[in-house]
Amino acid sequence: MIDSILLALPAAFAPANLFAVALGTMAGLIVGALPGLTVMTGMAVLIPLTFGMDPLFALGMMAGMYNGGSYGAAIPAILMRVPGTAASVATLMDGHAMTRQGKAGYALQVAVVSAVIGSIFSALSLITLAPSLVKISLMFGPAEFFWLAILGLATVASLLGNDLLKGLIASCLGLLLGTVGMDMATGAERYTFGRLELVDGLDLVVVLTALFALPPVIQMIENAIPNGMPAELLNLRRQKSPLREWKRFLPIWLRSSVIGIIVGILPGAGGSMSSYLAYNDAKQQSKDPDSYGKGNPEGVAASECGNGADNAASLIPALALGIPGSGVAAVILGGLLVHGLRPGPQLFDEHADIVYGFMLQMLLSGILVGLLGGLTATKIFGQALRLPEVVLGPVILLFVTIGVYSVNNAIFDLQTMVVVGLIACVIERLGYPSPPIILGMILGPIAEVQLSLALTISGGERLALASSPISFVLIGLTLLILCVPLWKRRKRQTPALT
Repeated sequence: MIDSILLALPAAFAPANLFAVALGTMAGLIVGALPGLTVMTGMAVLIPLTFGMDPLFALGMMAGMYNGGSYGAAIPAILMRVPGTAASVATLMDGHAMTRQGKAGYALQVAVVSAVIGSIFSALSLITLAPSLVKISLMFGPAEFFWLAILGLATVASLLGNDLLKGLIASCLGLLLGTVGMDMATGAERYTFGRLELVDGLDLVVVLTALFALPPVIQMIENAIPNGMPAELLNLRRQKSPLREWKRFLPIWLRSSVIGIIVGILPGAGGSMSSYLAYNDAKQQSKDPDSYGKGNPEGVAASECGNGADNAASLIPALALGIPGSGVAAVILGGLLVHGLRPGPQLFDEHADIVYGFMLQMLLSGILVGLLGGLTATKIFGQALRLPEVVLGPVILLFVTIGVYSVNNAIFDLQTMVVVGLIACVIERLGYPSPPIILGMILGPIAEVQLSLALTISGGERLALASSPISFVLIGLTLLILCVPLWKRRKRQTPALT
């Protein structure tokens, strides 16, 4: 492995390939920061353009797009309460609260530093642990993936807020939205109402944008405040660096990186789950869990670090087995095939210089996110908040509309956005939290498909769901996540009663 890395170093750090990584990182930051657009959208546009290019130049642009877009989604989430991706919803909960407190600059610094640290740990795991970690992922079958999805759903406990019943209702609503479309097991259509557009289910980007972008826009228009956010409140000037508070953030960075890497290497499990699990872990370990969701920078650090750590790790099963760990990894898998690189064990033998060069580019792009995506870049987006809300609202609505339409070029998506957005306004004003809806919509279908596969393989034997040590571990973790908040709540109430 050392020989392969040394062989790849000159090519990875060639001027042209360095330019490719920097260009991809900047493009990723822009794509990630635009509401409605995702890394997958940017990658899908990029890959056809790289046809005929040198493989390492093309892969360098993909690496930059991946890491840059992953962090870029946090910018509108923190500054404008518009999540670029599902993973940035966890960042939004504390990040935007910090913006309203005049700590936007500090929130962005915490986000970018945490994203860089997570990306570096993830890239190092890709370089050093790929062969051995792939063996672990092969131990997961449908039953284990089912419990992994249930574990992700259990993290709703950390997103419910103060009203347990309303939080559970919101998560059930998310599970219901996840059932729309064709049943992958039977082929039956559910809740499509005869509309062909609903056969594939509700588009996550459309629902995500409607839930989190439209309510604040409508609120802005209703308020009709003629003045924008004062410069002293926006405060995008460089504030105290989170690196100076490394003793506070180090445990969070380490735990969140481990969580992101583990989730990333499990085929099909990568994506937003890592940020939610990392956020939940930080909240559970915190001495002041009630401050989460109210502007605690530790929540931003955990979410962004977990999200960054998922990136390169999700490529481990993609490169070694041809099984992507996330949706973006699946697109990159297609990019490899376009350039004649067939994933699998032979890839490391026949094209060691390219595959290890790509791994080094993932590491380099993670570092470049810190250099290119810091306050200098985000100040451009932050100035949008200086506009009066009565003007900013329609501007955001315009960009959101363009972004949602560009996903599938379909008017139906705009109609869905309006309907879901209006429902989201009612839900928010009634005090129901929105994050559990998205989490239920993402993880519900995963749990359903894996449960169906597990029962089919076992001939309907339900005990097969808990027949392996890994299943028992995941069940135990799920129970722990559900019971710990109840235990802490009871512990806080006991002194009050006495």
